Amino acid sequence: MLQVGGGAPVNAELLARMRDLIAHRGPDDAGSYVAPDGRVGLANRRLSIIDLSAGGHQPLANEAGTVWIAFNGEIYNYRELRPALLARGHVFASQSDTEVIVHLYEEYGEDCVQHLRGMFAFAIWDARRQELFLARDRLGEKPLYYAHAGGCFMFASEIKSLLANPALPRTVKPEALYHYLTFLTPPAPDTLFNGVQKLAAGHCAWIALDGAVRVHEYWNMFAGSAPPAAPGDVLEQLRTTLRESIALRMISDVPFGVLLSGGIDSTTNLALMTELLQQPVRSFSIGYAGAGVAEYNELNFARAAARQFGAEHHEIIIGREDLMRFLPDMIYHQDEPIADPVCVPVHYVCKLARESGTKVVQVGEGADELFGGYAHWIAALRLQRRLWPMFGSLPGFLRHAVAGLARPLIGELRHEYLRRGAAHEELFWGGAIAFGEAGKQALLTDGFLRQVSGLSSHDPVRAQRRQFEATSPNRDYLTWMSFLDLRMRLPELLLMRVDKMSMATSVEARVPFLDHVFVEQMMQLPQQVKLPGLQPKHLLKQAVRGIIPDEIIDRPKQGFRVPVRQWLAEDLGVLAHDCLRGFCQRTDYFRWPRVQALLRTNNELSWYLLNFALWHELWIEGVPRDELLVPRQPFRRQ
Repeated sequence: MLQVGGGAPVNAELLARMRDLIAHRGPDDAGSYVAPDGRVGLANRRLSIIDLSAGGHQPLANEAGTVWIAFNGEIYNYRELRPALLARGHVFASQSDTEVIVHLYEEYGEDCVQHLRGMFAFAIWDARRQELFLARDRLGEKPLYYAHAGGCFMFASEIKSLLANPALPRTVKPEALYHYLTFLTPPAPDTLFNGVQKLAAGHCAWIALDGAVRVHEYWNMFAGSAPPAAPGDVLEQLRTTLRESIALRMISDVPFGVLLSGGIDSTTNLALMTELLQQPVRSFSIGYAGAGVAEYNELNFARAAARQFGAEHHEIIIGREDLMRFLPDMIYHQDEPIADPVCVPVHYVCKLARESGTKVVQVGEGADELFGGYAHWIAALRLQRRLWPMFGSLPGFLRHAVAGLARPLIGELRHEYLRRGAAHEELFWGGAIAFGEAGKQALLTDGFLRQVSGLSSHDPVRAQRRQFEATSPNRDYLTWMSFLDLRMRLPELLLMRVDKMSMATSVEARVPFLDHVFVEQMMQLPQQVKLPGLQPKHLLKQAVRGIIPDEIIDRPKQGFRVPVRQWLAEDLGVLAHDCLRGFCQRTDYFRWPRVQALLRTNNELSWYLLNFALWHELWIEGVPRDELLVPRQPFRRQ
């Protein structure tokens, strides 16, 4: 934290409380630093992965004590960076990657981030400049939140640390909720908390003594060099860089493994890790118990992949009781709703890893977004190729007439596409869309809609489209879809479910498909190279054929899914009904008749509303975590 405007010195007791609220992120060590003048305080909880000695203790300073850092993450190329810094006269007191960042900052200032290959969120106090420097990694694997309250600027890896300051009010930002209902998470820099912001992926920020914040985007995903011309060279580049990425993410002084579903991405991780190890790779998988969930289970595929590569395999099976048991802790660890039910299996499989003595795992996120692996992406590409331009060419009055007449005859999602076409909006808004604009109008109360009058969730999509057109060398639609999800859905939804759920178990998750060098190379490739004939994941499948078995490459994609609809038909549905009915009666967000209609059909959209209601109870209304599943008194709001 940074005291601004000549306020009172940093409250060391509050600083320690903020630090220890996230002890799960770093159970191995804790440290704090308060500057001699009391203007700034840094604190850290450490999960020891590299340099397990006391030399890795944080906060950490340069030899002069003028540059201090608190760092979360891993720098995979720190060993390569160290010799050049030594040659320039920098003195090291440890073997840690953290100290490399300090000396890089001394040498290059804010451009230090350009030299880092890894995942990171860090704060540097520069006593010489009397400024605070914050940075978040390029793809957003690690979170970084900040807020002003009580005369100080605060920052943390989790929002709960900021909320430890009683001067920070707990209220909902209406615009963020409106976007949450569409994207399942508010786009950066907003959070659901008024006054709390998140630093966007690939951004850094300077904070002055008066509290002024200057944010700068430091990375362009299209900055890579032109791709090879020959198809064979493209495949070789893909394999070489992916191997390098996986090898870098095996740098560790503690045991590591892989989360394994038996699909292309995780099996590729396992195969390439096996090439580099002299012992079996530890693999971890999860399945579901109960009736009607067979289509969600991938355990047989995971077991086959583990046998193929001689892995030391571990697995766990969960049911709806495990979901119900974990639900209060899930809401607590998310900080703001991450309305993706995959949070549940991610938590349990990471817990399995930790209980086996494994502190680091590799995961497969990012491959579908880079290579077009989703069936609904292929459907959108087909629509954009033919029918979308035809519909868009019709006169405006006719487009709106068609959309209006079709509304009672087609499902909500299809009508949302017609509405977008009628309004000349972008077809693709992201890989995970919940409520469309018309759906939100039906769901939200009149009082809430007045607070967000004139707002559309197309606004953040339109802003990303402008950025895309200003920077992308390829204007094809697949490149646009990848760009949008890499900037919105991945950093704030998929990677946050991985970070929050893995760190809740004190496990670090690493994402080789999102190595920034690999991403830059893949984003240079046009659609016709990645998806000829709109064959899902064509390029990646070509590249890994011969590395993993053909039966894994050629089987239909199943995806990492959760049987939420089935569980909503059982105990979860009863909980959702009771919770949401009381919530609608005492708050002014959702219309109960619309919520009730969703619950009657076990619609997964009700899961997203339940997430928000439980979050509101915990963080806004102040209900204790162990009482979240106790029915509330449905008193009428004033």
